[in-house]
Amino acid sequence: MISPDQVATMIKAGLPDAQVQIEDLTGGGDHYQVIVVSSEFEGRSLVQQHQMVYRAVQEAMSSEAIHALALKTYTPTTWETVAQGS
Repeated sequence: MISPDQVATMIKAGLPDAQVQIEDLTGGGDHYQVIVVSSEFEGRSLVQQHQMVYRAVQEAMSSEAIHALALKTYTPTTWETVAQGS
């Protein structure tokens, strides 16, 4: 089990400018949905963006502290567009 704050800390360690929103999907502390907004995603494919986040939480994924991580990644520009649409 890992806390949402710990997940956010790991992601921000890998992507220092990231804005991170986390939802614990089961309440068990091991299945999360994460929205990450970072300028470091600029010019990268969605797969590359997800790989960057997975690298940041790799230790927790390999130790099975996190069993599932649903990702949504955005650049600040695309996030602004998404936020305006909701």
